[in-house]
Amino acid sequence: MDRPSTQTWLDNYVAAWLSYDKDDIRGLFAEDIAYRYHPYDDPIVGRDAVIASWLGEFDSDEASTRDAPGTYSARYAPVAVDDDIVVATGTSSYRDRPDGPIVRTYHNCFVMRFDSEGRCREFTEYYLEQPVQGS
Repeated sequence: MDRPSTQTWLDNYVAAWLSYDKDDIRGLFAEDIAYRYHPYDDPIVGRDAVIASWLGEFDSDEASTRDAPGTYSARYAPVAVDDDIVVATGTSSYRDRPDGPIVRTYHNCFVMRFDSEGRCREFTEYYLEQPVQGS
């Protein structure tokens, strides 16, 4: 991986999260992906399991909840690229409704490993919620 291809992957990751399109999600990950929403989780293993998790169809506590359209935005960028290993950081913001104010912002760090075709085969997310100003 290099920085431009990593940025493209990250932009596609955000686009897939916004679309919840199975093919968009499938294109990001290797067949044998090991995906962790938190560093302490057992990984979700396999592309189909990750797709099901993203779509809220995975019968597990590690499943994602599907965000309502227009309530989520994010921007991530690589901070370290070393052959097949990438570290990226960024922020994600959430609204309760599409036209509402931002109610939560998270600072994210992704640690990833890619296969030779630019698909992610290991993904671990770390994140912290930004405190509300004035609290």
